[in-house]
Amino acid sequence: MSVGKSIRYFFYLLLLCGFVPAAACRNLADSTTDQQTDARPAPSNLSFVRAFSSADDVRKGLPPILDRSLDIIAGPKDQEPHVDGLQSPSAVATDSNNRVFVADRGAKAVHIFDFVHGKYSLLGRGNDRTVTPIALAVDGHDNLYVTDELSRTILVYDSAGKFRRTLGKLSEDESYFESPAGIAIDKATGHIYVCDMHRHMIVVLDNRGRLVAKAGKRGGGDRPGDFKLPTQAVIHNGELFVLDAGNNRVQVFDTALHFRRIINLPYADGRTGLAVDDQGNVYVSDPVVDRIEVFTREGRLLYTLDLASIKAANLAEPAGMWISAGSCLYVLDAQEHFVDLFQISRQDAQRCE
Repeated sequence: MSVGKSIRYFFYLLLLCGFVPAAACRNLADSTTDQQTDARPAPSNLSFVRAFSSADDVRKGLPPILDRSLDIIAGPKDQEPHVDGLQSPSAVATDSNNRVFVADRGAKAVHIFDFVHGKYSLLGRGNDRTVTPIALAVDGHDNLYVTDELSRTILVYDSAGKFRRTLGKLSEDESYFESPAGIAIDKATGHIYVCDMHRHMIVVLDNRGRLVAKAGKRGGGDRPGDFKLPTQAVIHNGELFVLDAGNNRVQVFDTALHFRRIINLPYADGRTGLAVDDQGNVYVSDPVVDRIEVFTREGRLLYTLDLASIKAANLAEPAGMWISAGSCLYVLDAQEHFVDLFQISRQDAQRCE
């Protein structure tokens, strides 16, 4: 860990120690130091592919005529402040066409990076629909679902970027959700799983927005099936993984919300990211000490990714994550406002581009 990161980490401990007994604080510091000591370098099957943050990263190497066309795609510049880079990214997702969507609370838009076709655009600007995107998910038809902090609803766009409908809206000023955060979609059923963070609940909707099921209780709890500030959700191989941030754990359910198991974490907060690869391994980012922990699906720690040891990578605070094609790991940098792409190398892995 760098000197700057060490200072920031111990300042974090100092703040925390103002609210917990001294002995407990010492134990926390000792256990976290032990984990840092035990952290192994990134395994050889993880390699850095690229970092990107703006339209310029898509434009590189394009002929001048295509470079100019990106300005047209991004929309008129004289009606609102010009945005072509990440300001405060909160989530990342991809579709079947390898387009990368990045939710940006600061820009009040979703950035669309299309490296395959050399295109960049913005979703949610240049119209009368103001959004403050928090989380993203993509269904089996490449429709994009955006958790909107402003309206406390889920906004749905088709694969061409056209707005289709709102889920969770009860009236002009009321929503079914209190504070929707992470979202995941079961492509087999079309069911939508939403973390309602401050209600401490998981809500399941069908693709028309009708309530299917819910889990958790108001006020939260720490028993299996209860939540305290759930923030992220991932569907993989018929299972629902929920980052139960307030309880420092990942809870795993079947898609009918029947509890299966718990993966305990050393630390989690609102910035912590969650992803699952095609082997069922669970990736959890820790933005405080700048690392990613990888667990088996049963919860055994496989290894800790020391991001400083990965050649060419320059992550400061790993936050939100997404894995596409089972082996392409996207990681948000909460401090420097970048997205880093890593290749999880396996014998049959799809090449990340």
